[in-house]
Amino acid sequence: MTRTSPPGHVRIIAGTLRGSRLPVPVSPGLRPTADRLRETLFNWLQGEVEGRRVLDLFAGTGALGLEAASRGALEVTLVERDPGLAVSLGETTRRLKVLAVRVERADALAWLGRDPVPRFDLVFLDPPFDADLWQRAAQALVPWLAPNAWVYVELARAAVFQPPAGWRLHRESSSRDVRAVLYGTESPVAAATLAGST
Repeated sequence: MTRTSPPGHVRIIAGTLRGSRLPVPVSPGLRPTADRLRETLFNWLQGEVEGRRVLDLFAGTGALGLEAASRGALEVTLVERDPGLAVSLGETTRRLKVLAVRVERADALAWLGRDPVPRFDLVFLDPPFDADLWQRAAQALVPWLAPNAWVYVELARAAVFQPPAGWRLHRESSSRDVRAVLYGTESPVAAATLAGST
């Protein structure tokens, strides 16, 4: 749900960090994923988080990426452009002693412009709603995906979004303001092969 002022904190729902508080600084465009929606998402992903490489673009509070770390993700990369939020993420990971989490202070689209190493099994794509970055970020993300990766997209309910080739709708939920969509993806190599055969 879109908020005019975020709560002071959100909590990790399950796993080794269950109940840990994550600060929510006041920052333009910051809109933490609601607890109920995060719980729904990770129910969708049951069995698909432990041991996986996870990317949380536009990380904000880190609630999605840190929830994945709490549930046994092998590695989690949090990408956040805002300097204050990036500092807060670093402080939080140190406080929680989460060694599997790395914070990258960078613009998400610029970061995706690098060589795609490593590939990720699970990606959270939840940019500020007023930035309208879903389409560009999704296209730039394609080379970074491991075979049969999962991509979660959280967007304004009225937003227009066309998933890249090879992304198939797995689950979807919506509220008054927010649409949450989980896509399963084909291997980029397989998708390229199919495209070349048409």
